[in-house]
Amino acid sequence: MDASAAALPLVRTLTLPSEANLNGGVFGGWIMAELDKAAGLLGMRRARGACSTVAVENLRFLAPLRVGEEFSIYGEVESVGRSSMRLKLDGFAASPSGGEQRRVVEALFVSVALDADGRSRPVP
Repeated sequence: MDASAAALPLVRTLTLPSEANLNGGVFGGWIMAELDKAAGLLGMRRARGACSTVAVENLRFLAPLRVGEEFSIYGEVESVGRSSMRLKLDGFAASPSGGEQRRVVEALFVSVALDADGRSRPVP
């Protein structure tokens, strides 16, 4: 997936010193939480309502995300089952002053559409 100018990110944030690990990069757990937020937004849009992450089938850190960089997550629905969706997410880092984005993480999340009682329901 390319981070083209035409596509809007699901999540865009600035990495802060509070997210730093001992190497000056950003904690992988913080990145995972941001990916889960993006999966939630993408899943809710596709399912037209509540959904929940039930699995992360793939999570690959490709390059360090550094404190002070802008972190943008783009996503697309890879496939839809009866009540579940496979969501492909890609995270990119860039200088907040602009410039080239570089891919730092890719993931495949599985999300399930939920009814008002928290049980799975069909994806429309």
